[in-house]
Amino acid sequence: MNNVVPNPMLPQPFAVQRVRRETHDTFTLELSSSESKNGFRFSPGQFNMLYVFGVGEVPISISGDPTKQKSLVHTTRAVGTVTKAMYKLKRGDVLGVRGPYGTQWPIGAAIGNDVIIVAGGIGLAPLRPAIYQLLSQREKFGKIVILYGTRTPADILFIKELEQWRSRFDLEVHLTVDRAMSGWRGSVGVVTTLIPKAPFDPLNTVAMVCGPEIMMRYTVTELQKRGVPTNDIYISMERNMKCAIGLCGHCQWGTEFICKDGPVFPFSEIKSLFVKREL
Repeated sequence: MNNVVPNPMLPQPFAVQRVRRETHDTFTLELSSSESKNGFRFSPGQFNMLYVFGVGEVPISISGDPTKQKSLVHTTRAVGTVTKAMYKLKRGDVLGVRGPYGTQWPIGAAIGNDVIIVAGGIGLAPLRPAIYQLLSQREKFGKIVILYGTRTPADILFIKELEQWRSRFDLEVHLTVDRAMSGWRGSVGVVTTLIPKAPFDPLNTVAMVCGPEIMMRYTVTELQKRGVPTNDIYISMERNMKCAIGLCGHCQWGTEFICKDGPVFPFSEIKSLFVKREL
């Protein structure tokens, strides 16, 4: 009998179970598949390739709870041809899914340490599974601090969850916006301004960072100023991916392939590349 090897480029059909509008241009899709009877397993930080039939395919980080495997959750912005087509999907529509792919956030390495999570804009979505997993094992970690910044209050993601997290006594959550609007009583300024005052032990901290590249550059600098060792800072570089299996070379970054070697990297491994703007 010949063993048939599945085609890694062939997407599997998933049905849209729910569409939730997060902001004016950001939305969450909950997907399910009759073929995934045992659920969909993934690690925080991994991504899927989502295919809109007749339109195209894009890499989107998984933003759901890794302990709840009955549905597959992705949060993204409607900014390109494919994601704009996804924005129009309704319950019962079908998407093609390949994955999961990529490296994960260092939850295991963070055990026994403080954890600081720094997110900018849509960058909170790839970090949300890590937050879920940290909270599901809360007793294994020291302080957990979430710093989140957006352009305006209207751009804040997962507002209800953030309110729930802020109400916990075992979690520090701080929000800031670049531009305040009427009624906003929180901090104003870029997210890096929150780092100097954040309550964590820098020599015993694991940092997880995701957001626009310029935001991550300055965040790493501020974390280093606080004394967080370079090898304890992790960033997500999900960008420019096309095939997810290192075949097309579109996401080659120096000697690395974002899709195969990332998207989550220890900053110590890529700092020489990260400072080169042409890459």
